[in-house]
Amino acid sequence: MRWLDKVVAEALPLVPKPVVRRVSARYIAGERLDDAIRVVRDLNRQGMSATLDVLGEFVTTPAEAARAAESYQVALEAIHREGLNSNVSLKLTQMGLKVDLELCFQLTAKIVETARGHGNFVRVDMEDSTCTTDTLAIYRRLLERYPGSVGCVIQAYLKRSAADVRELVAMGARVRLCKGIYVESPEIAWRDPLEINRSYVRLLTDLLEHRIHTAIATHDDRLVTAAFDLIRRLGLGPDAYEFQMLLGVRESLRTMIRDAGHPLRVYVPFGSHWYAYSLRRLKENPQIAGHVLRGFLNGRS
Repeated sequence: MRWLDKVVAEALPLVPKPVVRRVSARYIAGERLDDAIRVVRDLNRQGMSATLDVLGEFVTTPAEAARAAESYQVALEAIHREGLNSNVSLKLTQMGLKVDLELCFQLTAKIVETARGHGNFVRVDMEDSTCTTDTLAIYRRLLERYPGSVGCVIQAYLKRSAADVRELVAMGARVRLCKGIYVESPEIAWRDPLEINRSYVRLLTDLLEHRIHTAIATHDDRLVTAAFDLIRRLGLGPDAYEFQMLLGVRESLRTMIRDAGHPLRVYVPFGSHWYAYSLRRLKENPQIAGHVLRGFLNGRS
């Protein structure tokens, strides 16, 4: 019953943490880097690449930002040491975006520098609309210094994204395109799912027609089909794009994309800040949230 699943999703903060942890384990590699390395190694064996994400966002002090940056340095060294097919993705609020813009840039630049030294890559993630302009400004600076080693994210539901894509195309950026998950006002973001999908396809077409390497981040069958058609029409090879999906989400679709011969990367989050991430993911997937209730009830019976 979908309505009940949605009610459960909104009530998740009232559910005991151990129950949320058990159900959300499908979305999170674990709390330790070793856990994430095991998951990435298994994905690589299945013919998929990965993106490691150290969970955390919106730090409030420079010291917290520095610790988060160090976690990424350690992760990049582990990826290199283990010979894994994985890059990293980070949120700039975790690097101090809301604390000190220059500190944020310097910490992120050091991470990209390490990645470049290992022949690797850093994706600068996108957050809510209060971060968009500053995130893209820092990304432009990083791209100028480290071309080819850093990418950004565009959210299709934001009305500004068409203009942002035009600028990114001119810069030769590497772009991950997603729908967008944050709650935004209708003045700046589309809310109708059909309109969001139309925007996604328009932006994807613009990026691929201009031969911008694009990470097609979606779990929507319709968008996957549209992307397949566009890739075929443009005659693109597997070095021009990749599909991206979240760990634990729609694994049958993930397998289908891989088996069709398309490059596929799986987003692998890990770390001690698993709870906030779990609540967000479960709210995005109310059907899974329903399993939390059933798991809780079964645990008490």
